[in-house]
Amino acid sequence: MVARIYRPSRNAMQSGKAKSREWLLVYEPEEPKRVEPLMGYTSSGDMRSQIKLSFETREQAVEYAERNAIAYRVEEPRITKPVKVAYADNFRYDRRQPWTH
Repeated sequence: MVARIYRPSRNAMQSGKAKSREWLLVYEPEEPKRVEPLMGYTSSGDMRSQIKLSFETREQAVEYAERNAIAYRVEEPRITKPVKVAYADNFRYDRRQPWTH
């Protein structure tokens, strides 16, 4: 079983960066999920798929995995350039496209 160590991306529905600064250790699923025939619930016999550990740094997560003999894969976060857009830019006279109603 392999664990995945990654830093989650920020929530697309909000502008804040909460919970995107921590590193997560999540186990990869060992068996596919299946639909229970009577009620239609999705279930799995894999108990480790419910475990999600959070760490402050990447090094702490790697150290934890090595200390507990867990095979792991580290996914580096993508570095994105922050976009700085001001509301006043909508009304600039030197816009690429003219502003009209």
